[in-house]
Amino acid sequence: MEFLKPKNKAAGASSTQKYVEVDEIRDGMIVMKTGALRSILLVSSLNFDLKSTQEQDAIIGQYQAFLNSLDFPVQIVISSRRFNIEPYLDLLQDEEKQQQNELLRFQISEYKSFIKNLTEVSNIMSKYFYVIVPFSPVEDEQSGILDKLFGIFRTRQAVSAHGNLFETYKAQLLQRVNHIAAALGGTGINVTQLNTEEIIELLYNSYNPSLFTTTIIKNVENIELAPLK
Repeated sequence: MEFLKPKNKAAGASSTQKYVEVDEIRDGMIVMKTGALRSILLVSSLNFDLKSTQEQDAIIGQYQAFLNSLDFPVQIVISSRRFNIEPYLDLLQDEEKQQQNELLRFQISEYKSFIKNLTEVSNIMSKYFYVIVPFSPVEDEQSGILDKLFGIFRTRQAVSAHGNLFETYKAQLLQRVNHIAAALGGTGINVTQLNTEEIIELLYNSYNPSLFTTTIIKNVENIELAPLK
């Protein structure tokens, strides 16, 4: 298993990883300790109240059709974080410094103060919507009875040891992902599958909750990785 590990931590500091159900992240897929796979879809939102009655009825009908089309479980997750306004304030700060017009520079300064005070007194939240799509090796219809029994008791070893087995399960999971993307697309919602770096960022923020902002991980290839014991 490859997992995040701070470079200045001792080897024993990663013992809490045994409480995390994630075993590995590869090819934009989460491999669980049971050997099951997970794909995470980022889903956009829409303002339902601004729609006309006909549009609302159409959206409800499409969503009902989406639910009725599912023959596997999905998980819908809503992540709420306090909005990080600091990058925008830094941008205003740079614009203020570069502005030659005294009046415009003053207006930018006033606007920057207004935005900063507004975020301090108001609880402005950013919300992200995710759909978690699962696939378990025991659901593989192409496997024989012995393979399924092997999958039940040794799914983690099977997926890790056989690359072609992982590719087979990955292909079947992608079929589910495409089905959900098409079904939700009918409601006017955009769906994007998270890649490996984005999944790591999401999990890092989930297991390291912050009241104010989320931590953005860039250049994931430079992160030191440690095997799970």
